[in-house]
Amino acid sequence: MSYQVLARRWRPQTFEQMVGQEHVLRALVNALGSNRLHHAYLLTGTRGVGKTTLARLIAKCLNCEQGVSATPCGVCSACREIADGRFVDLLEVDAASRTKVEDTRELLENVLYAPARGRYKVYLIDEVHMLSGHSFNALLKTLEEPPPHVKFLLATTDPQKLPATVLSRCLQLHLRNLSPEQITDHLERILAAEGLEGERAGLWQIAIAAQGSMRDALSLTDQAIAHGGGKVAAATVSEMLGYVEREQLRVLLDALLAADASRVLGAVESLATQGADCERVLAEVLAELHRIALVQAVPAAIESVHGDREQTQAWASAATQADLQLYYQIGLQCRRDMPYAPDARSGLEMALLRMLAFRPASAPPSAALPTPTAPAREVAGPAKKPDPPETRPPEARRAPDAVSPLPAPQVLEEVSLPETSPELPPEPGPEPVAPAALAALDATNWAALLEILPLAGMARSLAMHALPRETDGTRVVLDLSAGHASLASAAATERLAGALAAHFGEGVDISLRTAEPAGETPAAREARLIEERRVSAVLRIEQDPNVRLLLDTFAGRLLRDSIRPVETPACAAERGN
Repeated sequence: MSYQVLARRWRPQTFEQMVGQEHVLRALVNALGSNRLHHAYLLTGTRGVGKTTLARLIAKCLNCEQGVSATPCGVCSACREIADGRFVDLLEVDAASRTKVEDTRELLENVLYAPARGRYKVYLIDEVHMLSGHSFNALLKTLEEPPPHVKFLLATTDPQKLPATVLSRCLQLHLRNLSPEQITDHLERILAAEGLEGERAGLWQIAIAAQGSMRDALSLTDQAIAHGGGKVAAATVSEMLGYVEREQLRVLLDALLAADASRVLGAVESLATQGADCERVLAEVLAELHRIALVQAVPAAIESVHGDREQTQAWASAATQADLQLYYQIGLQCRRDMPYAPDARSGLEMALLRMLAFRPASAPPSAALPTPTAPAREVAGPAKKPDPPETRPPEARRAPDAVSPLPAPQVLEEVSLPETSPELPPEPGPEPVAPAALAALDATNWAALLEILPLAGMARSLAMHALPRETDGTRVVLDLSAGHASLASAAATERLAGALAAHFGEGVDISLRTAEPAGETPAAREARLIEERRVSAVLRIEQDPNVRLLLDTFAGRLLRDSIRPVETPACAAERGN
C-alpha cells in the first residue's frame, strides 16, 4: 500500500480531534445540539487551518445514520464514505476551476432533487471567492432560499472578495491561525503515535515556519522525517529550513550585546562561510532579541523551546532595555531595506554595525559580557569647537575604521549655534479680556471677544480680518482692508451683528469701512503666534544636544523650513483659547 502523508492520515474525524478553533466548534456544537442549523455557512481563514476538514465534519454530523448530532458515530456507511471522499450527497466543488456561470448553473440544476443516500445534500464550494460576478448572481437566489434538504458550505481564504449580497446570506465562521504552542504540542502527539523520535526544539522551528498552518506543519514534518532518517532533530530541521544553528546564533548575540564590532564581523564571516542565509540570520537575531525583552519584562513568560532558558536569562541580565529596543527597531528597518543592499551579507553587517553605532555611549556593557576596549583619546588644552557641517573637510566627515562609542554629549555645551539661527520671540504680556459692555469694545480686546463668540464660516472670517475703529452708542465701525473686501457680505455682517447683540444684551449696528486697520487684526495676531511658536520650535531643536550630536557626527544639515509646531491644548491656551 502506498504511503499516505501525515496531513491526510491525521485529518481530524471528529470535533474533539480538531486543534484550536474552540470558538467555532462551540457555535457548531450548540447549533447541532439544538437543531438550529443555518442553510449556508461561510468558513474563512488562511490556508491549512481546517476549513475543508471542518466542512466535511459538518457534512458527517448532518448525514450520520445515527442522527444529526455533534458526535457522529464514524462507523456507519455515511460516515465512512464522507471520510473517504466518496459520499454521493457531498458535492465538493473547486471554484478556482469552475468559475464560469455555466458551471454554476449546471451545479444548481440538481438542487431541487432530493438526496440519493443521505439526509441532506451538502454543497461544499472551496475557494468560493474565485467565482465570477455572473456566477455569484446565479447563486444568490438559491443561496438565500434553498430547499430544506440542501446545505451550502462555502470556504475561502479571501472573504473580502465576496460580494456583500453573498456575505449577508451566510453565517460566517472565521478560523484563526494556530499558535506555535498548539502546533508543537500536536506534532509531539503525532510523532509519539507514529513511534518516531522528535526534539521539541526542532518541532518548534517547524511550527514557526508553518506560520499558523497545521497542514504546512505536517508537510514540513514529513520532510524533516525524511531528512533526518526517521528522527526530527533540531539540527537537521535547522539545516532543512536554512535556519542558523543555535551555537552560531549564540556567538553572534554574545558579540552584539557586548558591543564588540570585531567579534560581530567575525561571527558573520563564520556564518557566511557555512552558507547561511544572511536575511534569515537577521530575522533570527530579531526573534532572539524579542525573547530577551520578554524575559526582562516578564521572566515567567518565556518558554525554553530550545533548552536555552539560562542563556536567555543571562542575556536579559547583561543587556539594557534601551539597547534591546534600539537594536530591534534598527533591525526591523534594515530587514525592510535588505533588498536594496549590494548583497545580503553587507546588508546584515551594516544592520549589526548600525545597532552598535547608535548605541547610547552612556550605557556601558554589563560586566556579565566582555567589555570592548575603546581606543585612548589624547586631551590637550580646551575643547575646540567643531567646524560647521557645511565647511568641514571631507577627511573630517569620513567614518572611523573601527566602530567605537559616540562622543559623550557633554562636549555639546561648547557648540555654538549658526549665525542664521532665529531669535527667541519676546515674552508675551498680559492678555486682554473680552469686554462686558459695548462701550468698552476697542481694537485691543476685539480678538479676546472673538474667542468666545459662537461664530463660524464667513462671519468669523469677516470678524478675524476686521478691527473696531470706534463705537457710538449701539453702532460699531469696523475697518476692513481692501484685500478682504469680498468678506463683507450682508449675511456675514448680519450674523456678526447678531452675535455681538447676544453677547452684550443690546442691539448692535455694524458699519464697515474699507480702510487698512490701524492695529493688529485677530487673523494677523493668530498668524504671528503661529510663527513665533515655529521660531521657538526651530531654536529648541537646534539647541537640543542629541540633534547637535547627530548633525556634527554625520555632517548633517537641519531643514528649518520643514519644522512645523504641533497644535496642542497648551498651544491653544497660549493663543488665548
